[in-house]
Amino acid sequence: MRLFYAPGACSLSPHIVARELAIDLQLEKVDLPPRTTASGRDYLSINAKGYIPALELDSGEILTEGTTIVQYLADQRPEAMLIPPPNSMGRYRVQEMLAYINSEIHKNYNPLIYSGTSKIRRAEAAHDLQRCYTFLERHLASHEYLANDHYSVADVYLFTVTSWAAFARFSLSGFPGVLLFQERIAARPAVKQALREEGLTYEP
Repeated sequence: MRLFYAPGACSLSPHIVARELAIDLQLEKVDLPPRTTASGRDYLSINAKGYIPALELDSGEILTEGTTIVQYLADQRPEAMLIPPPNSMGRYRVQEMLAYINSEIHKNYNPLIYSGTSKIRRAEAAHDLQRCYTFLERHLASHEYLANDHYSVADVYLFTVTSWAAFARFSLSGFPGVLLFQERIAARPAVKQALREEGLTYEP
C-alpha cells in the first residue's frame, strides 16, 4: 500500500496508524498546491478531490478521507484493537469521536492556519476550538483515551490535529489534560517513527 501525504498534515494520522500496526506502507509526498507527487505524478489523477490523504491499495484502488483510511488500516490488524469489531458499541464510540474531531476540531484549525482568513472568521474558529477543547478536557479528566478507555485511531487523529495548535497560534495552556494527552501519545514509539519519517518533531 502507498500513502500519499504532506508532512504534518492530517495524513499523519493514517501514517501513525500504519506504523502502530507494522503495516508495510510506502510513502509518497504530495506537493501542495501544485498537486504533484514526489515521483512526478499528477495528484488529481490519483485523488480528484485534490487533498490528502489518499491510500493506494495493492489492488490499485484508491481510498480517500482520513477517517475512512484509519478504519481500513485498523481492520487489517483487528487483534491490535485500534478499532473495535464491526457492529459493536465500542466501534460506534470510536466513530463518534472521529466524526467529532473531523467536523468540529479539524475544520476550525483551517481558518487559523491559512492566510487570508478574516479577523472575524479567525475569532469564530478560535472560539469554537475553545468550546471543543473544553469538552475534551472534561472527558480526559476521567479517561486516559477518547473511547472505550483504550488507545484507538480516534486518539491518533486528535493527536494529529492538536499538534497544529502552535503553528496556528492557538494556545492550549488552559487545557492541561489535553497537553498531557498529547505528551502521552507523542511518547509512543510508532508516533515517534512516523514523525521522524516526515522530518518532524513534536512541539506541544
